[in-house]
Amino acid sequence: SIDLMYEAMLKNKTSRFKILESMAACIAEPRPELSPYAPQIEQLKINPEKIGAIIGPGGKTIRQITEDNNVQIDVEQDGVVNIYAKNGDDMANAVRAINSLTAEVEIGTIYHGEVKTVREFGAFVEVIAGQDGLLHISEMADYRVEKVEDICKEGDKVTVKVIDIDDRGRIRLSRRAALEEIHEESATEV
Repeated sequence: SIDLMYEAMLKNKTSRFKILESMAACIAEPRPELSPYAPQIEQLKINPEKIGAIIGPGGKTIRQITEDNNVQIDVEQDGVVNIYAKNGDDMANAVRAINSLTAEVEIGTIYHGEVKTVREFGAFVEVIAGQDGLLHISEMADYRVEKVEDICKEGDKVTVKVIDIDDRGRIRLSRRAALEEIHEESATEV
């Protein structure tokens, strides 16, 4: 009957309020941060064209990330990457690894890259993981460079600025422009 329902709801209401009061006595509001030891889930959205970079040849890259960081990673076709970790440190390391693999090179940005190959006409510099750009000999310095080896050798770290990305995805770099910009910034700071 309706009276019975009304009575049950009234008892339920008082019981619920008692439970909420005892919960509030223990902790008045949620903690601002999750415990670093609590299991964590994070979802990243990446460019679907970069899925191959995360998976790697034969799944080698994704296996390496999961083993090194003790995480589980699910990659969906639309570019959603779900990461499951047992603690905050493992999560942070896995997110950092995925972000470095899926980063996009931007025109006008200065990078500290590594010289991978040296040719007569310039050097190929890895600006971010797996993405090389051409540092042409004419863009190495603000003076005429006779030989590429006068400025850099394979394995050297160089500061470069991305000056162009053509429609085929080829990256053009300039050491000269990067050094000019760094010099201007340091001059304005003084």
